Amino acid sequence: MLTCDNGFVTTRDSNSTNPTAHVTDTALIFEGGGMRASYTSAVVSLLLDQGISFDWVGGISAGASNTANYLSRDKQRSYRSFVEFAADPNFGNMRTWMAGKGLFNAPYIYEEAGLANAALPYDWDTYQSNPTQFAVGAFEMETGKMQYWGREDVAELHDLMVRVRASSSLPVVMPPVTLGGKTYVDGALGPTGGFALDAARAAGYRKFFVVMTRGRDYVKPPQSMNQLYRRIFRKYPAVVNGIMHRHHRYNQTRAELFELERRGEAYLFLPENMGVSNSERDVRKLRESYELGALQARYELPAWKEFLEL
Repeated sequence: MLTCDNGFVTTRDSNSTNPTAHVTDTALIFEGGGMRASYTSAVVSLLLDQGISFDWVGGISAGASNTANYLSRDKQRSYRSFVEFAADPNFGNMRTWMAGKGLFNAPYIYEEAGLANAALPYDWDTYQSNPTQFAVGAFEMETGKMQYWGREDVAELHDLMVRVRASSSLPVVMPPVTLGGKTYVDGALGPTGGFALDAARAAGYRKFFVVMTRGRDYVKPPQSMNQLYRRIFRKYPAVVNGIMHRHHRYNQTRAELFELERRGEAYLFLPENMGVSNSERDVRKLRESYELGALQARYELPAWKEFLEL
């Protein structure tokens, strides 16, 4: 399991963790952000270490991976997914991008590495025994609508992982995913800018524990290279619209979350020392990012418990 030394969460062995604290009235939401999730995956590890079980969890993009790892209650996989896995020779590069698999090798990362005896095996048995409901969201290219998937859409491991992949498929960087005759890209293009807040509300929740990958003072700027995106996605105006308006939607949702925080209806985990980009590959930097996230998470743990009334 992961153990804490001087406030850091470290990998010593790989046992899954059974829940001891049950949260029924609050939704757990993970923001995306690519490899910035090296910082927030430490939150997943500490929640599991503390046995904190939410009845509902949702995530988009890298937040969908954090969601999947939380559901499997595997602290080591939570760590490895955004730290050590970046050193895998099949993780992705320009060669895999030119081959149509993505700068991050999407088929390998999401549909192969999680298999039994593969590079990043997923604990399917624990997932199946975990009653927590969830939602992972992707953006439908033709219509611009958000699609959320949950337990009712997942019968086997591939069903889960291909949906996590769809949620994470950043346009141009990774290829889109086709499911049920519809084609999807990264859910961050949707109306909330990358937060599964709408899905949590649709599930009936009014309190939220939101794990974010940008600091409190961050404001997303407008997207550059709009003309390039217009050319690439000329057949998909909904994608162009999603890209061009993402900063407005993202900033608007953050403002809403800060208001919920002010009213006591949301707890926001906001990274204080985010030092990596969404495309970071340096394992040393990713490990440091994880340790900083673990240190902040451990410091905030009493406030988490107070908010969650544990």
